[in-house]
Amino acid sequence: MNILVINGSPKGNHSITLQTVLYLEKLNPEHQFNILNVGAKIKSLEKDFSPAIDAIRDADVLLFSYPVYTFIAPCQLHRFIELMKEYGVNVAGKIATQITTSKHFYDITAHQYIQDNVQELGMNYIRGFSADMEDLTSKKGQKQAVDFWNHFCWCVEKKYYEPVHVTPVTLNYHQTTVPANALEAQDGDVVIITDCTPENKSLTAMIARFQAVLPKKTRIVNISEYPFKGGCLGCFNCTVDGTCIYKDGFDKFLRENIQTADAMVYAFTIRDHSMGARFKMYDDRQFCNGHRTVTIGMPVGYLVSGCYSAEKNLQTIIEGRANVGQNILTGVATDEFDPNSEIDRLADELVYALEHKNVGPQNFLGIGGIKIFRDLIYQMQGMMRADHKFFKAQGQYDFPQKKKGQIAFMYLVGAMLGNKKLKSKIGDKMNEGMLMSYKKVLDDLDKK
Repeated sequence: MNILVINGSPKGNHSITLQTVLYLEKLNPEHQFNILNVGAKIKSLEKDFSPAIDAIRDADVLLFSYPVYTFIAPCQLHRFIELMKEYGVNVAGKIATQITTSKHFYDITAHQYIQDNVQELGMNYIRGFSADMEDLTSKKGQKQAVDFWNHFCWCVEKKYYEPVHVTPVTLNYHQTTVPANALEAQDGDVVIITDCTPENKSLTAMIARFQAVLPKKTRIVNISEYPFKGGCLGCFNCTVDGTCIYKDGFDKFLRENIQTADAMVYAFTIRDHSMGARFKMYDDRQFCNGHRTVTIGMPVGYLVSGCYSAEKNLQTIIEGRANVGQNILTGVATDEFDPNSEIDRLADELVYALEHKNVGPQNFLGIGGIKIFRDLIYQMQGMMRADHKFFKAQGQYDFPQKKKGQIAFMYLVGAMLGNKKLKSKIGDKMNEGMLMSYKKVLDDLDKK
């Protein structure tokens, strides 16, 4: 097979992910591997996309290789996919798969993003390979990479492709109306982060209505106008003191103009099953904060133009982002059905969240994500000093193996349950004992 490796890493040939591809290339000389460094050369491809068109035309397989950045792929790869669609590159009938490396923080949403887009383009998708960053250095990881490749080749031979779940959607935008008289805003600071342009009339109207019905002061930060020098390079320059290697001032702008707000509202149009490449650049560049959840407790809302109900992966990303950051997700208003009512409700929910600060417990999306960060930062504390200091201050090093008293008590309980005679004598008293602390909570209410 003629395999075109779409290397989405901004590090180009120095990509850790690419090393797995090179390993498989050495083991499979019967196949032709050609590498296109789209992550490192995205600016030149924006000027002249013809080298990519020629390479794609000659390929049997498109192998997307990239590190997972902020729930999905790096913004450079996002932009490449945008360019594929803008230039109308014909890839229908070709085969696609992917290899990623990460610490498994939302690698599932990254993979789904690629799958949704290649299937939308008419490609035959075969399930990809998600490795830990260090897997290739172990015998186990090497075997898993080989097993993936053998299975991939078997699927190609059998023509076993993943079912297509992406269906074309024709969205009839429901008009948003803007009240003639806006509510008077006395206080507050709600920042609306958007990439909206004047041509996007639906999203423009949604933003205008939200500002009119929200009794809080708002301001707009339009990231389409921000002079970004580029997307995150994964260089780790910011890990010690949070200073980005780019000299465009975004790290300071983020901390002084966005994270100082009382609440944040993101306003965007769905593009390529995501928030679009520009928003992805904004997200990736927030790595100047490392893995620090610096906006804990801040209410967050979304104004979304597009068929949001059909974007299950995007829904997971939005909920996961809020849950990991311990933000209050106040809602997602869209222009699919009844935008006026949804926007009004979002405004009400946002005000309620600001007044009550009702930060709920994290669910699996948040707890699973933060525990991955916890273990990562603890191991890399010597390099990620700012993250380590933050995690210590926030009490996020909640390692269960340090709870020696609880572990010893569970040994005692296990011994009691393992003794049949003792277990029969205990009977229901075990359940009663488990409820003692809860009963105290309820009894304390009766005393008030």
